[in-house]
Amino acid sequence: MRISERISLPALRGVLVASALAAVLAPASAFDGSPNGSITGAALPVTPGGARPIEEMVRLGTQALRSGETEKGIDSLRYAADQGHAGAQWKLGRMYAEGEGVERNDIKAFEYFSMIANMHADDNPATPQSRFVADAFVALGSYYLVGIPNSKVRRDTTRARDMFAYAASYFGDPEAQYHLARLYIDGDGVRRDPRFAARWLGLAAHKGQYEAQAALGGLLFKGDEGIPRQAAQGLMWLTMARDAAAGPEDKWVVDLYDDAFATATPDERSMALVYLEKYMKIAR
Repeated sequence: MRISERISLPALRGVLVASALAAVLAPASAFDGSPNGSITGAALPVTPGGARPIEEMVRLGTQALRSGETEKGIDSLRYAADQGHAGAQWKLGRMYAEGEGVERNDIKAFEYFSMIANMHADDNPATPQSRFVADAFVALGSYYLVGIPNSKVRRDTTRARDMFAYAASYFGDPEAQYHLARLYIDGDGVRRDPRFAARWLGLAAHKGQYEAQAALGGLLFKGDEGIPRQAAQGLMWLTMARDAAAGPEDKWVVDLYDDAFATATPDERSMALVYLEKYMKIAR
């Protein structure tokens, strides 16, 4: 698939909701297309039964978690999540995915991210909650990329690509753009296409996604199929990525930079510095 082949959003949404998600989760009631929640802060009416407004439940849940009252916080967030609140769904998904205050449970995390994908796929990308929706699609794509042991969620690179592609194109999410490009760099479930990958990496790199900066820098520094070697430009991106790399999981970024810097000529290093200074000046 080339960058010029525009993704058909309505068709892709149909694939995501009807096939990719519902096929692996048993409770059909979680995908009933109930109305979107709101995180705009607008006051919601108290229900006839006296239930608190959704926004208040989210606020109470967040406060409870900060105070160490995990069970109380989860109960409040779960109430809001069941009403379709994307922020509450996302927070619960992240908690279970990372084992934050709860025992890690990838299936529960997958279910909450799936709720978001089903209920909020059509949300306007300009709204504040769109960041939760985009991140949910990236999380689902990451799960499909490896699968979840002892569950119905199997490794499925086609679904992973669809998740990343949707968040990358519709929401313009840099994390999704990086992960989508990674598939085409590695040829993981798709025909390897470094040139197509480089275009997505460029979009993410200009948004400050340091892994995309590193991957793009590596492609440009060495050159690849359809990509002429541009050592100074590549070293510039690698330098930016190296400065942003902070954890042990970023060792590959550091190694990529070190290898490039060691083999670059003095002229290439000097020109990379010139490019970097110009880029930073424009960015400011």
